[in-house]
Amino acid sequence: MSEYTECMGGEVIRSGFEASVEPLRQVTHYTGEPGCIADARAFTGAFLTRLRQEWCVGLEAHVTGDVMLIVSELVTNADRHSAGPYVLELEGTARHIAVTVYDSSAAVPLRYPKDPGRIGGHGLEIVDALAEVTVERVPVGKRVRAVLSLPS
Repeated sequence: MSEYTECMGGEVIRSGFEASVEPLRQVTHYTGEPGCIADARAFTGAFLTRLRQEWCVGLEAHVTGDVMLIVSELVTNADRHSAGPYVLELEGTARHIAVTVYDSSAAVPLRYPKDPGRIGGHGLEIVDALAEVTVERVPVGKRVRAVLSLPS
């Protein structure tokens, strides 16, 4: 037997024992062609809409902006520093949103010391200020993952 709950804007979602407990997850890939970063932001916007509707997560405007900024920075770095295609994976629950980018470069991004006078090189510093960031090498390059905790 299944229960149904109406939530946010009339969207009907399943609840009860048949409800999914898996995080909402979407994955896409990019080739580095012009427009990829804008496409990644549009993909993220659609993901955040699904997270609001399917998980009833109330995302404040600043959280949405933070997620978009994280995606922009990580996808821009993959686009700029890898020679091949890259993958964007988004995962979300009511407690966190994770942005993961896989690319073909094995070079780990550098974390520079804070220096407001430095031109460039602030992307990872910005992402670090917004989320918990991990970087690891994978067989075909690296994985950069930023996990943003959501307010309860």
